[in-house]
Amino acid sequence: MNALTLPDIAAQASRQALPLDWVGMCGIALPILINGQHLTATADAGVSLDDGNARGIHMSRLYLALEMLDQQSLTPAHLRNVLQRFLDSHEGLSKNAYLRIHTDFLLKRAALVSPLAGWKRYPISIEARLENQMFHVELKIDVTYSSTCPCSAALARQLIQQQFLEDFANTPLRHDDVLTWLGSANGIVATPHSQRSNAQLHVQLQGEQLPITELIDKVEAALGTAVQTAVKRADEQAFALANGQNLMFCEDAARRLNLALKRSDAVKAFHLKVIHAESLHAHDAVAESRWTRNPA
Repeated sequence: MNALTLPDIAAQASRQALPLDWVGMCGIALPILINGQHLTATADAGVSLDDGNARGIHMSRLYLALEMLDQQSLTPAHLRNVLQRFLDSHEGLSKNAYLRIHTDFLLKRAALVSPLAGWKRYPISIEARLENQMFHVELKIDVTYSSTCPCSAALARQLIQQQFLEDFANTPLRHDDVLTWLGSANGIVATPHSQRSNAQLHVQLQGEQLPITELIDKVEAALGTAVQTAVKRADEQAFALANGQNLMFCEDAARRLNLALKRSDAVKAFHLKVIHAESLHAHDAVAESRWTRNPA
C-alpha cells in the first residue's frame, strides 16, 4: 500500500491576495514560570501574514513553540526567543510576531499588625511583540485598594462637631465625660464613605527582568490602603487608621501612582487608570495618566 502525503491546505494560494495584520490563536492553556511561581495561564499567539498570496499560517507551529515557556522563568529575553521561533517557523510568510499571556500572580501579604498572612491575587498580562526586528514588552497589572473620600470625611467631621455642640452645650467640659462621649454612638454620628478601588497599570518595560513584584510594591506603598487578606481586629483597626490618613479622590490616587512609577528604572512608559467604585453614586469616578521617559 502506497503512503499518501498529507495535504497542506495552508500552503495553497489564496483566492484573494491580501496580507493580514494578525493571524493566530487565543485562549491557549499553558503552564508558565514567573519569579519562581508555577502558574496556570492562557496565551494569545499570532503572526502577521505578509504574503498575501498564502492562504494561511501554520498554527500548530506557534502552539509547539509555546512549549518553551515552561522550561525557564519568563524574562524579556525568553519572550523574544519565543517570538523569534514564531517567525523562524513562518519564514517567507510573516515579518511580525505577537504573544499575550494572561494569569493571576500571587503574593503572600502580612497583616498590618498581627502575625497573620494571606495570599493576594493580582491579575496580570504580559504582551510581547517583535515587529520589523524591534522588540517590545509590556506589562498590565491590576491592584485593588481602598479609598476614602476627602469630601465625605470633611462632612462627617462637621456633623460630629455639631453633635458635640448639642451634647455639651452650656456644660462644663470634663475629661472623662468627653472621653466617654468619643467612644459612644454620638461620638461617631457620621462616617465617611469608602470604596473598593482598582488601579490598572499598563507599563512599557526596559531592562532584562519582569519587575512584577517591584511594581506592585511601589503601587501599594504609594496608595497606603491596599486591601488585606487574613486579619484580626487589631489589623482592621489599623486599616481604618490607614484609610483615615490616606483620604484621596481618584485624582489624588492617579497622581501618587504617576510619581511612583516614574521612579522605577524598569519603566519606559506607562498608561495608568484608577477606578473608584463609589458607594455614594451608582457610577464610578475615574482618572487616567500617561507618561513616556525622555531618551537619555
